[in-house]
Amino acid sequence: MGGEEGNIDDYTQDGTVDLKGNPVRRSKRGGWRACSFVVVYEVFERMAYYGISSNLVLYLTNKLHQGTVKSANNVTNWVGTIWVTPIVGAYVADAHLGRYWTFAIASCIYLMGMIVLTLSVSLPGLKPPACKDINSQDCKKASTLQLGIFFAALYTLAVGTGGTKPNISTIGADQFDEFEPKEKAHKLSFFNWWMFSIFFGTLFANTVLVYIQDNVGWTLGYGLPTLGLAISIAIFFAGTPFYRHKKPTGSPFTRMAKVIVAAIRKWNVPLPTDPKALYELNLEDYAQKGKYRIDSTQNLRFFNKAAVKTSSTNPWMLCSVTQVEETKQMLAMIPILVATFVPSTMLAQINTLFVKQGTTLDRAIGSSFKIPPASLTGFVTLSMLICVVLYDRYFVRITRRWTKNPRGITLLQRMGIGLVIHIIIMVIASFTERYRLSVAKDHGIVEKGQQVPLTIFVLLPQFVLMGTADAFLEVAKIEFFYDQAPESMKSLGTSYSMTTLGVGNFLSTFLLSTVSDITKRHGHKGWILNNLNVSHLDYYYAFFAILNVLNFVFFLVVAKFYVYKAEVSDSMEVLTEELKVMRLRASTQEATVAG
Repeated sequence: MGGEEGNIDDYTQDGTVDLKGNPVRRSKRGGWRACSFVVVYEVFERMAYYGISSNLVLYLTNKLHQGTVKSANNVTNWVGTIWVTPIVGAYVADAHLGRYWTFAIASCIYLMGMIVLTLSVSLPGLKPPACKDINSQDCKKASTLQLGIFFAALYTLAVGTGGTKPNISTIGADQFDEFEPKEKAHKLSFFNWWMFSIFFGTLFANTVLVYIQDNVGWTLGYGLPTLGLAISIAIFFAGTPFYRHKKPTGSPFTRMAKVIVAAIRKWNVPLPTDPKALYELNLEDYAQKGKYRIDSTQNLRFFNKAAVKTSSTNPWMLCSVTQVEETKQMLAMIPILVATFVPSTMLAQINTLFVKQGTTLDRAIGSSFKIPPASLTGFVTLSMLICVVLYDRYFVRITRRWTKNPRGITLLQRMGIGLVIHIIIMVIASFTERYRLSVAKDHGIVEKGQQVPLTIFVLLPQFVLMGTADAFLEVAKIEFFYDQAPESMKSLGTSYSMTTLGVGNFLSTFLLSTVSDITKRHGHKGWILNNLNVSHLDYYYAFFAILNVLNFVFFLVVAKFYVYKAEVSDSMEVLTEELKVMRLRASTQEATVAG
């Protein structure tokens, strides 16, 4: 009996199974062993993605001969799509295929896009002829066919990432059982080390791959990321025998829609004073299905009407308390989601305007080596890596003594610090650009658009601080939307953090086009032109600083009213105790009747 009991204790309690749907043992699957395959995949995949995105604006301007605004907008539109498609991937995973199979299919689509993209930059017939002076009007533009193949490959890649991005980090987090104390502690650090690990791939892309693209050729510069992606997919599949899996739980959108519709249809039905009078499934129903029951809360009380019992049992008229609470948890995060749009717009500047600024400066290091402008994004990565380690190793330990919070500070407090840093970044960027323009004016090279005799490292502070902001805001954002999402909607919750990046990039496109258009009216030159020496990016960055201040005020308001959800493991412990009490009472009653 002792051996059997030990075997039972070895099974996970969070409902994870193997690919055949069988319960899994902690000793056989999951944990850091399984996570290692996922993390190594992400290192190579990030190398592939940033190998394309970091230098894309320069390929569009130097090889496809597009202007500053058009190339920047094409980059942000594509990156925006990259980060919005995870909503679809999360839906497919949660409602139909599960995370593993959604990822498997999407990764193949991703690889196909990368292969076609590599061919489009390699074959002479798929790109326009080279042009020595890219600012010249004589440069031959890319044909419709050439642009069609190039952008078709880019957006095929985007479809692939839509299925991989919301599921890969969730698969990693699923490898830790919330109900085992040691694994729960490991899960708290998972997202910090997840970000730390994947940025190694980013660092390689921003330094080595960018240098190859600028100095060796785009064929090798795109071929290596494609090879890296193929290797990463193979590594992921090699870890299949060690993964734990969560079963699909049905469409989260349909379940949420039912709650919203039911609440609206019963808007005039009074709520009972006792929450236990609301409709809820039996405890055994949740226990048998390995699902989680959530108690009713007063947050967003209007939606509790969906669980008020009436004569109708139609699922679009009556929803369980747990279903209502799941919907409320997802809706409650939307204001926080909105507050992250503006800082995501700031991130969009790294691979567009920040890189374009670098092309106007002195990039020489020594007598022969020139640093590629996009390589400065490597300092974002380095800064972020260092800050994550310092945060996890020292900041958390020190603050934990005063706050008694396992994370040191709350996730929203960590996000707030990142938002403040974004304000500082745009102020510094504005003053730096003003200084660059004054040097250009002093040397009489404004109208000619020549290189400014100023080292490219003058841009370093804004890149380094972007990495610092990422260590606070981006890591906390991923963990927040995963942690606060209901257990049955984790993929959708993870996609929230990616959607904000997508919206941020689309917002960047809108702002850049709008500001460029408005500032050209009434005979003015405009703030953003192909020749950055006659542009006014300093004004544009100052505008961003003001936008960040207003957004921070909005964040403080919505964060003040946000209510964190209860710990799932704590709720399950209560559920287990209640089940024991109910069964004990039933046994007592049976014994009494028998007596």
